[in-house]
Amino acid sequence: MTDALPVLYTDEHLIIVDKPSGLLVHRGMDDDRDVAMMRVRDAIGARVDPVHRIDRGTSGALVFSKNTAMTAALGKLFESGQVKKTYLALVRGVPPDEGVIDSPVPRREDGPRVDALTRFECVASSSVDRCSLVRAFPETGRFHQVRRHLKHLGHPLIGDVNYGRGELNRHYRSTYELHRLALHAKEIAFVHPATGVEICVAARVPEDLAAPLRALGLGEALESA
Repeated sequence: MTDALPVLYTDEHLIIVDKPSGLLVHRGMDDDRDVAMMRVRDAIGARVDPVHRIDRGTSGALVFSKNTAMTAALGKLFESGQVKKTYLALVRGVPPDEGVIDSPVPRREDGPRVDALTRFECVASSSVDRCSLVRAFPETGRFHQVRRHLKHLGHPLIGDVNYGRGELNRHYRSTYELHRLALHAKEIAFVHPATGVEICVAARVPEDLAAPLRALGLGEALESA
C-alpha cells in the first residue's frame, strides 16, 4: 500500500500536495505504476488532473485540478506566467549574488527551443565544500528549465545525472549521503481562478535534502531560505 501525499492546500476545485523525490507525476512520463496522480486520486476518491509537472527527482509543491474547467483555468495561469514558483537548489561552485538567466529551452522534450527566463539568488555558500544554496524563480515553464539554466550559468545542480557531473554526484552521495536531485519546489502562489483569492503554499524541505544541507554547513541558510 502506498502512502498518501501530504496535502498543502485543498478545496472543491483543486489540491496541492507535497511530492517526494523519486515519484513521477503521472504514468505518461514513464511506465511506473506508483505515481503522484494516482496517490492523490486514491486518497480523495475522485479523479484529478496535473496542471503542471515537476521532475521525478524534484520534491515539493505540485498542483492538481479536480474538474476540467479548473484544469483549463490553471493551465492558462501557468502558460501566461501568472504562477509564482520558488525552487531551492544546491549547485556546484559559488554563483553571483543574484541574476537573470535568459536562454532558450525546449517547451517539451525534443521540442524546438523557445524563450525561457529564470531569476536566481544565492542564499549562502558552504564552508566545507565548493557548493551553494540558490533560490530560483522560473518565470516560464519549460522542460528541465531550472536544471538547464543553472548548467548554462556554469553552476549545475548537485545530483543531476542529465546536466551535472558524475564524479561530483558520486562525491556528494558518498560524503554527504545526498542520493537525490538537489532541487525542491518550495513555494507556489497564484490567484485562485474560481475565488479570486491569492493562494500561496510552501512545502517543507524533506530530510533527504535537509540533512545533506546541514552537513554542508547550510542548515542556518536553509531555515531562512
